[in-house]
Amino acid sequence: MSTLIDLLHEDGSWRCTLVEGMVDEAVFRLEPGTAPARRDLAARLLDGRDPGRLADPEQWEAVLIEALLADPVVARLRVLRLHLTDYHHSAAAAARALAGSVRTHLEELYLGYDFTYLLEHSRTSTGGRIEPESRLHDGFTHDAEAGMWEALPALRTLTAEGAFLFDRIGGDSLTEARLRGAVLCDGGVFPASAPALVRLAVELGTDVYGVACPVDQLENELTPTAMPNLRHLDLGEAEFDGTDLEVLEVLAGSPLLPQLESLVVRSLEADEEAVAALMPAFAHLNLSVAH
Repeated sequence: MSTLIDLLHEDGSWRCTLVEGMVDEAVFRLEPGTAPARRDLAARLLDGRDPGRLADPEQWEAVLIEALLADPVVARLRVLRLHLTDYHHSAAAAARALAGSVRTHLEELYLGYDFTYLLEHSRTSTGGRIEPESRLHDGFTHDAEAGMWEALPALRTLTAEGAFLFDRIGGDSLTEARLRGAVLCDGGVFPASAPALVRLAVELGTDVYGVACPVDQLENELTPTAMPNLRHLDLGEAEFDGTDLEVLEVLAGSPLLPQLESLVVRSLEADEEAVAALMPAFAHLNLSVAH
């Protein structure tokens, strides 16, 4: 009789590394080549429950994710990477599944989807369209996120890619994060409360309308209250709507700056005298330019 791991291995969307018979690392990315047989797998996993989900191929990704995360074989899961396609369903399903039990071993989490420009429409597994802007304020995980961060007490490293994925970035043990896009459902970029965070990399390009992140967000969201232990801030791939000098001025006046040990900015094309006048504010840290 095939085990759950055997069934998921045949589908090819889950790739798992086992240690002593338990899943240590799990990576999910929907495998297009096995799509014709996926309905049968979803039917077996659902076992007669929720025929509406079985009838919708765009929900099968969520079914596969829920199945593994609910199985005892992941009780010691240490690394989880979820590269989503039908994220209008599966992001919430993943959050709900993660919240379903306390994951005392999970140290590293990736959750997101592929995109080139922020807010661009995504293609679903059936060729349909997801419009991220439709989830502004509600978010993609929405109510399913309740309890998720609390269920991840060992989480140290988070990578999130996309728009409006979470209501908040949580986890009192989180020490390192890479956030690509406006991952918070209100359009926020920086965590509002990450007490243990030491390293943060934020990647922001222009969106589909050619609009960059407002420099005001850098001023308003980057605070020592939100991130009291932040020491290393990487904005090397973050583009703001102000000039390089305006970005540097905001950073020079940030109340968070004195606690930083290193800072990376995207570029520094500005009047040399104006830049030099700001340099004393950065004298205590390692300041570097990415481009």
